[in-house]
Amino acid sequence: MDTITYETRDSGVAVITLNRPDVLNSMNPQLLDDVRAAIRMARDDSKVGAVLLTGAGRGFCAGADLAAGFKAPDASTVGDGVAHGMEIGFNPMVREIAELPKPVVCAVNGIAAGGGVGLALAGDVVFAAKSASFVQVFGPKLALVPDCGVTYFMPRLIGMARTRALAMSGDKLSAEQAADWGLIWACVDDDKLMDEAMAYAEKLASGPTEAFGDIKAVLDASLDNDLAAQLDLEKETQRKRGNHPNFAEGVSAFLQKRAPNFVR
Repeated sequence: MDTITYETRDSGVAVITLNRPDVLNSMNPQLLDDVRAAIRMARDDSKVGAVLLTGAGRGFCAGADLAAGFKAPDASTVGDGVAHGMEIGFNPMVREIAELPKPVVCAVNGIAAGGGVGLALAGDVVFAAKSASFVQVFGPKLALVPDCGVTYFMPRLIGMARTRALAMSGDKLSAEQAADWGLIWACVDDDKLMDEAMAYAEKLASGPTEAFGDIKAVLDASLDNDLAAQLDLEKETQRKRGNHPNFAEGVSAFLQKRAPNFVR
């Protein structure tokens, strides 16, 4: 994996670092493939309980690498090339991060622009350094629409009015404002970003991984379900979770006034 680094910690955290700092970790086809491969490795490793995603250098991710061009099938248009790249690379990557049945913590260490915003928001818990910012360059700079899930995540997190204004203006949203609006979990001092994000990821990695995966699933389903359907989903998910050994361990630990010892 030439465009990222991947390491697993004894604490159960898999750390994925975008590693194209000379171009602010912009996404080319190789990086998309490498991130997807790393997500699969984390998914399949029973010792991994959580993922921490960040970027090397002074930026998190500047979006798509426009210098990479838009390779498309023969006799197709430029637009076909753009859509083809989304179909085979960007969209599967975002889905695989969002649907990973393990918690994903993102540490945004600088600019998140264009598709880099969607990449960050695909995570479950987002920390950002005070110097970081989020900017949608699609419309005002490229005459495109936001992608990488930005049009899905942003309205649900901060509302349609703010999302429309940011998408059309291309104005930078500071990390502090993003936290105040609820776009991200926390804005922290630059020199504390990785320590705080790692501590949070380690906390999640020590917990009941399968239960966290189910929490992600039921929350995602709530966006489309009515109340009755959501209550039924909660009931059936609790049926499954109640039959798992971790529930019995959690009850025993509670009654014995000790910390639970969950299995992954």
